[in-house]
Amino acid sequence: MASAASVKKDLKTDAPSTKSSSLPGLCLAAVLTHNKTDALNQRVEGEWIHTSAGEFIDRVKAVALGLASLGVRPGDRIALLSENRPEWSIADLAILCLGAINVPIYTTQAVEQIEYILRDSGARAIFISNRRLFKHARSVLTDRMLEHIIFFDPEAADGVEHAIVLGSLEEKGRAQAEERPEAFDAYLKAVRPDDLATIIYTSGTTGEPKGVMLTHNNFMSNVLSVSRGLPIGPTDVALSVLPLSHIFERTGFYVFCYTGISVYYAASFDQVGENLREVKPTVMTAVPRLFEKVYHRIVKKGMSQKGWKKNVFMSSLTVGQHYGELKDNRRWVPLGLRLKQRLASRLVFSKWREGIGGRLRYFVSGGAPLSPALSYAYLAAGIPILQGYGATETCIVCANRPGNNHVGSVGIPFEGIELKIAEDGEILVRGPNVMRGYYGQPEATAEVLKDGWFYTGDVGHLDKEGRLYITDRKKDLFKLSNGKYVAPQLIESLLKQSELISQVVVVGAGRKQPVALVVPDWENLTHALSDAKETFPKDRTELSKDAAAIKLVQRDLAGLTSDLADYERIRRVALLPN
Repeated sequence: MASAASVKKDLKTDAPSTKSSSLPGLCLAAVLTHNKTDALNQRVEGEWIHTSAGEFIDRVKAVALGLASLGVRPGDRIALLSENRPEWSIADLAILCLGAINVPIYTTQAVEQIEYILRDSGARAIFISNRRLFKHARSVLTDRMLEHIIFFDPEAADGVEHAIVLGSLEEKGRAQAEERPEAFDAYLKAVRPDDLATIIYTSGTTGEPKGVMLTHNNFMSNVLSVSRGLPIGPTDVALSVLPLSHIFERTGFYVFCYTGISVYYAASFDQVGENLREVKPTVMTAVPRLFEKVYHRIVKKGMSQKGWKKNVFMSSLTVGQHYGELKDNRRWVPLGLRLKQRLASRLVFSKWREGIGGRLRYFVSGGAPLSPALSYAYLAAGIPILQGYGATETCIVCANRPGNNHVGSVGIPFEGIELKIAEDGEILVRGPNVMRGYYGQPEATAEVLKDGWFYTGDVGHLDKEGRLYITDRKKDLFKLSNGKYVAPQLIESLLKQSELISQVVVVGAGRKQPVALVVPDWENLTHALSDAKETFPKDRTELSKDAAAIKLVQRDLAGLTSDLADYERIRRVALLPN
């Protein structure tokens, strides 16, 4: 394993110049320097279509000049509603090249949320990928709020007023480039580091969403510090799974551009397994739910085997947990356990590695807590998961590093970012990565930005090496009737290891013990009941009330929380039909 100093040196040797006044300037210069033949990649009708660096840059320029021909100017807000695909990133950088502001929208958002975002941001135009998404938001998109609707898929624009196809917009842009060859560079050079790059609307649990304003410098500082902090470079390949509307994936994309990593867009969340085997990525960002699903599928397949194969599988899981925990805690691993681990790696864990392509060096996980047991299992399989931490308001704050990974922690902050813990345990962040504020909401901004520090709303602590540990959301902590405080996220991360669970929420304010509200994995639950020779109703509403089903889930969850303090253990569950 290379030292931190040597890793930084290698990255600087491979990396392009950091001198740019804008995010697209930084990214496009890097893309040109690395000149990959497969800079962006999308699976279309079973075949991977590659976009070269040259084509990527050409299309960004064409779309930017096409937007300019429509009258888009610096400071204009342009919305983007699409699944992950090359056009998302092309449109994003094109918007930023003009000094305009990208307002991303999740494909899963309700029509009412889409309408709020478009109205609150004052978006002039929207990029939208396909007819299905247009139909979903038709009532909002056709009420003359928007001057232009730009479709990625040509057939999606048929019969839509104010519609233009992306290909036609690019033709306009290329015509502009012929008339004014200097125009693109002039637009790009006019963009300054403190200009707004994006307004990202946070979902929020109460009230209307808040628009987080991030500048070009917020992103650029984050891209440079993350690129220096992680050992990544042009030989790496990434599979993009999380929505690009999410700050974690979007910042990751800019990091991939800067370091010359080829990006492959997963066709869908359900096809990630297939895409992993095809693409054979070396690095990947994801959320704990993906790791949980992969793990459960592996366990389900292993437990379905018969005789000695099933016994070997079960034994390997036990050995791997013990080995992973010892390795993570930097403790001596007995010779017998090392030998068992080698055998488990050869017979079982090697198949895990092959199942995700066989080349993955590490996952980077964010967005939610990851249970230690799951981390140990992947670590034993030779697939380390580096937990990280960040927020829409701060981009990526910190992460574990290969060779310095500590399960349960989210690592140390990246260069230039400061962390401190307030008296009440709240995590505070300061640095060039921290947002300008909430769009049009100065009071809300003042509540979370004080003396340059962003008050995250998360509770945690720092160890003596400066590693951050997250306890929970400050507002999610609840007090039991005995006065003890409970952090539900920690408990939930343990419960999600259960194959019987699809979703879970832990509640208990004012109660003697916390209670788990569970949406079961119905297929696994019915199989488990059948294996236990129990009779049960087929209807989910009735099954959620079934005593045998409740007892089975309750017993499983009690076992998963047996190592917690007595007042944190789950002894009661309620099954929800949906």
